Amino acid sequence: MPTGLTKGAGWEIGVSRTLPLPPAAVWDFLTGQEGVRLWLGPVEGAGGLPTEKGEPYRTADGVAGELRGHRPGSRIRLTHGSTTVQVTVSPAPGAGGTKSVLRFHQEHLADAAEREERRAHWRRVMDEIAGALC
Repeated sequence: MPTGLTKGAGWEIGVSRTLPLPPAAVWDFLTGQEGVRLWLGPVEGAGGLPTEKGEPYRTADGVAGELRGHRPGSRIRLTHGSTTVQVTVSPAPGAGGTKSVLRFHQEHLADAAEREERRAHWRRVMDEIAGALC
């Protein structure tokens, strides 16, 4: 089976980076207005990013989805059009809570070409987040 193709989730991609900040600081940024705008895009409505399972959202560029899972401080899982995106923040191993690992994972992609496009996208997002935080 080609790299990135799974039986259960089809084509998928994951991107991660260690950031020199504690997990709580990274989480607060990611779930705040500026952070959400960087990784998801501007969310329509006053509520911003949903926090209740099953709650819908729509981005300013027309992508609709719903929240599938939310563990405050560590994980958000949501549909994004026909795909699923998961964002996780965890303590970096051996850093004593002073560094974080940020991960973006997207599954149910159409094919290898979309996988590569999303890899480039998530790397750009990661660069923007790191630039805003560090």
